[in-house]
Amino acid sequence: MGRRLGQLDALDVTELKGVGPKTAESLARLGVRSVLDVLMYYPRRYVDRTNQVSIADVSPGDDVVLIATVRSGRTVRSRSGRDFVVITVADASGALDITFFNQRWRLKQLTTGTTVALFGRIERYRGRVGMTNPLVDRLGTRVGRIVPIYPQSDKERIDSETIGELCAETLRRSGEFDEPLDEALLDRLDLVDRTTAFRGIHAPDDMAEAAAARRRLVFDELLRVQVELVRRKRELERTAVGLTHTVGAGGGPLVEAFHEALPYDLTAAQSRAIAEIVDDLGARAPMHRLLQGDVGAGKTVVAVSAMLVAVQGGHQAALMAPTEVLAEQHHLGIRHLLAEFTVPDTAEGSLFGQAGMDRRLGVALLTNRTPAAERRRILADMASGDLDIVIGTHSLISEGVEFDSLGVVVIDEQHRFGVEQRAALRAKGAGDAVPDVLVMTATPIPRTAAMTVYGDLDVSVLDELPPGRTPIVTRWARTPAEESAVWDDVRAEVAAGRRAYVVCPLIEESSKLEVRSAEETFASLRDGELAGLGVGLLHGRLKADEKDEVMGRFRAGDLDVLVATTVIEVGVDVPEATVMVILDASRFGIAQLHQLRGRVGRGAARSKCWLVGEATTPDGEARLEAIVRSTDGFELAEVDLDLRGEGTIMGERQKGRNDLKLASLRRDREWVVTAREVAEEILDADPDLVDHEVLAEEIDVLLRPDDVEFLMKS
Repeated sequence: MGRRLGQLDALDVTELKGVGPKTAESLARLGVRSVLDVLMYYPRRYVDRTNQVSIADVSPGDDVVLIATVRSGRTVRSRSGRDFVVITVADASGALDITFFNQRWRLKQLTTGTTVALFGRIERYRGRVGMTNPLVDRLGTRVGRIVPIYPQSDKERIDSETIGELCAETLRRSGEFDEPLDEALLDRLDLVDRTTAFRGIHAPDDMAEAAAARRRLVFDELLRVQVELVRRKRELERTAVGLTHTVGAGGGPLVEAFHEALPYDLTAAQSRAIAEIVDDLGARAPMHRLLQGDVGAGKTVVAVSAMLVAVQGGHQAALMAPTEVLAEQHHLGIRHLLAEFTVPDTAEGSLFGQAGMDRRLGVALLTNRTPAAERRRILADMASGDLDIVIGTHSLISEGVEFDSLGVVVIDEQHRFGVEQRAALRAKGAGDAVPDVLVMTATPIPRTAAMTVYGDLDVSVLDELPPGRTPIVTRWARTPAEESAVWDDVRAEVAAGRRAYVVCPLIEESSKLEVRSAEETFASLRDGELAGLGVGLLHGRLKADEKDEVMGRFRAGDLDVLVATTVIEVGVDVPEATVMVILDASRFGIAQLHQLRGRVGRGAARSKCWLVGEATTPDGEARLEAIVRSTDGFELAEVDLDLRGEGTIMGERQKGRNDLKLASLRRDREWVVTAREVAEEILDADPDLVDHEVLAEEIDVLLRPDDVEFLMKS
């Protein structure tokens, strides 16, 4: 029997040599409270001393790693009166000056005699060779071919050397570790054993050993998450009582009639997604499905098909949207799509076996703006079952809102709702039966992220656009001269009877951010570049009736140009709008830029998106270049993941310990897929993990039960 992670988790960090109360407090602020936390406090990089360069051998322009000892440090004042720090370092071959701007604290960090690793570019300045603002790691007295560098905190006075000593003691006292995986599986995946992995990550003999250790520990992290997600999903399917909808061929008569009435054919992706949803609705377990679709991919038709399955069986459906603008847009569109449909006027009204179809299918909108008398009528019709589909905002989960028999719940732009809000709508089902849930997003998520963040949901993807959607040409106007062409283009489109949006990051001027505000831009364009055109202003601080009035005038064509904030990001559908101008575009993220661009190109006319302004950072430039290059939301999601990392994506979960200390959804895409497949294999053969006791215990230790329960509510 080897050492188990649960045993180390039970040992306080003060069990380690030299860790008293004060050091323990400092470590706790770094998230290190137990001996297990020390073991899983992994190096952020390594100094490979076998590849170090001598100071005498460097040349200007070289990117190098130098190992040297601090000789002296001083503050120097430039001719302009600016102070900077100069540290002189040396090795056996020579000396070098390192310059630090705005880092006076380096004098305390880099005291005489300290051995450091320096990462940076060699420069020549005024005839002297040196480095400016390099990355610095203190090595202390540590020796060895490969030296691990740990995340450290000057504030807490915890340096890499201290962490390294604690890790070395933990490994020494732990001995061998229990192995949670079969030897055959490790051989198949070419992974080292657990003991070799922990030793290789903290004390590798070479970089190949460190890489092999990381591979194994990355797989372990991903496997634990996937096993728990798959196990909980299967448990929900096995135990939750759902409504078993009678779907019939093609989804049922109402669904078939809806598809036949559409003025266009469904795309193959829509047909595939609807078939997947219909299969879910016909099953005993409640549906728990994510529908991903790019801007304009036709998610609404898929959602309506799901809701009609409920209606034709005598149940009700609800669609919850994050904003009143989006809820109103859905209500207008869905009411139009279903205007001619009728359902049986009976208390038990299922279309199956019913001859009479006496009453119009009822579709209503419920938001905070719904007048009191109309709200009372809608609530009464919902409670009696006379209302079939209700579309709304958070109002749908208000106290006093009751359904007669809620069968299908659709949640649009689901990432904008809290997990508890989504669970509250699901809880509106009658009796013990759990409604079927379809959550939708127009912000595509990379496949590996979806498998981890939404691994407890089945996923349907709409990856093609319906016929008639015109491609959008995106251009980037970087200079004032190029910007003048933007306003010429807007004028030309308006002259041709079309309309334009102009989007700004802020409502008012800000002294902190040098970006254009909507109010400033509105005044400037109305009196300047777009003088003579009908220019309107829309932002989140307008009252509801003011927003309605502005949007109504824009839809009707009384306004040619709408200057707005991102309040128009979703839910605004004006087919005549063919130009989207995004000012200070580098201030927006990729997903937001893609969503904004999707407000045009919704009619038959060719549309354009203009990105205006210089990029202020390399990442900003990469984002804008990606938007110019591609209109594929799924491709852009992968670019976004590469640029931002997975932190924001894991943040979708909103709560919980995700156990990904080493694994990266960006770097380790193939291991995410492998971990999912292995998790399913393990649970197929051993559903209760009876033969995987060590793995089960690690999941309990590293994924706290209350967090997992919270995650599953999503």
